[in-house]
Amino acid sequence: MKSDTIPFPAVESCSSIGRENHTVVADMDGTLLRGRSSFPYFSLVAFEAGGPLRLLMVLLSAPLAGLLYYFVSESAGIQVLMFATYVGMKVSDIESVGRAVLPKFYSSDLHPESWRVFSACGKRCVLTANPRIMVEGFLKEFLGADVVLGTEIGAYRGRATGFVVSPGVLVDEQKARALVEEFGDKQPEIGLGDRQTDFPFMKLCKEGYIVPYNPELKAVPMEKLPKPVVFHDGRLVLKPTPLMAILTVLWIPIGFLLACLRMAAGALLPMPLVYYAFWALGVRVIVKGNPPQAVKKASGQIGVLFICSHRTLLDPIFLSTALGRPIAAVTYSVSRLSEIISPIKTVRLTRDRANDASMIKKLLEEGDLAICPEGTTCREPFLLRFSAMFAELTDHLVPVAMVNKMSMFHGTTARGWKGMDPFYFFMNPSPVYEVTFLNKLPLELTCSSGKSSQEVANYIQRVIASTLSYECTSFTRKDKYRALVGNDGSVTEKPKLKANKIMGC
Repeated sequence: MKSDTIPFPAVESCSSIGRENHTVVADMDGTLLRGRSSFPYFSLVAFEAGGPLRLLMVLLSAPLAGLLYYFVSESAGIQVLMFATYVGMKVSDIESVGRAVLPKFYSSDLHPESWRVFSACGKRCVLTANPRIMVEGFLKEFLGADVVLGTEIGAYRGRATGFVVSPGVLVDEQKARALVEEFGDKQPEIGLGDRQTDFPFMKLCKEGYIVPYNPELKAVPMEKLPKPVVFHDGRLVLKPTPLMAILTVLWIPIGFLLACLRMAAGALLPMPLVYYAFWALGVRVIVKGNPPQAVKKASGQIGVLFICSHRTLLDPIFLSTALGRPIAAVTYSVSRLSEIISPIKTVRLTRDRANDASMIKKLLEEGDLAICPEGTTCREPFLLRFSAMFAELTDHLVPVAMVNKMSMFHGTTARGWKGMDPFYFFMNPSPVYEVTFLNKLPLELTCSSGKSSQEVANYIQRVIASTLSYECTSFTRKDKYRALVGNDGSVTEKPKLKANKIMGC
């Protein structure tokens, strides 16, 4: 499209001052977002709600969608991608991915100039060809959109049909009609779009501005987002562009076999050898600080309680790997598969304070113990609120800052089956775990010296956060599960007090 054929000025010329009482209407792909392609987001829904085979189905349909897009119509191309992505999928699963997975990826692609104008207006409306069910959660919760007008997907008995319902895909004149139906005779002040198919609705606004495509433009920094993405779910680390999606599908069978080999090495070899076996198999374990020596049972001393930040359920495994000896751990909920394949002993917490305190004291009498007082994992550079009970049970506290790096798959999930967590972590081509042992907590900072348990817990949280350059929060396990799953994360099965061989916390 030549610049002299565009009937609208560039968005950079739009003033954002004094817009508090104005209404803005914006397109999504290429306008609010820098990227014009919706393929990565359809791929995310396909993989996270349907699995690798569904992602393969979307990949195979992409060439046909591209041909229809360029030689027939934009609407026809989008409908092919929608059908491949959604047909037969549970509507609740699509909504779940839209709420828990997509906001992280959308937020990393926010257009700075479009956001400058969009955020300055008092009423915000988004017109998009994307399915409303897929984008509404992000647009309303994270960008403060008041109205989201998108393509509607048909459903039957709780499952998507894959077909578009009336009035069809929102492109060209359909966007203009949707705008008129929403606002009637009231004319919005600003219309933002990036391509010719947006012109019909932009002409209905008092002012129209085009968003030029600029692949070199940097997205809005995460720290400047209107709402930080503290919690997110999903297995994929990187946005599945066509090339990345192909590599992911090809790598999964290879990665699964590699994960089985790595897990077998961790479970079957003596702990002093696991560190070297992991390095030989491409798993890097970086140890920093000076870990304490193991307490000898004959000495009568109680064990050290390692206070770990919680990144994956493998934290105690890599703590043991760094120490060269197995360390028992307490946990709240793990899968039965993880119980079977685990190389370390842990005991499940019951959430009964008296029973849990008694159990932890008994474990400390037997030796060192690891605990993750956040109660659940967090992927972003934040620490959740530390539960304070551990501080009342012993003065022998050693903070441990845990951090990991994954290039393809996340090793945690809130929505999916937790039994696959260790597999997905070890399926990464070269995962990294960094274990930093901090100084043992001085006696004057413990409960024995008059500090409250919450003061001790908050202090350790701050020390670990400072080491990792993370931010402390007051969020809890319940907050995470309410945000991602819609419940408080409670485990309904009957707890077992008997110690088991299980994987992590």
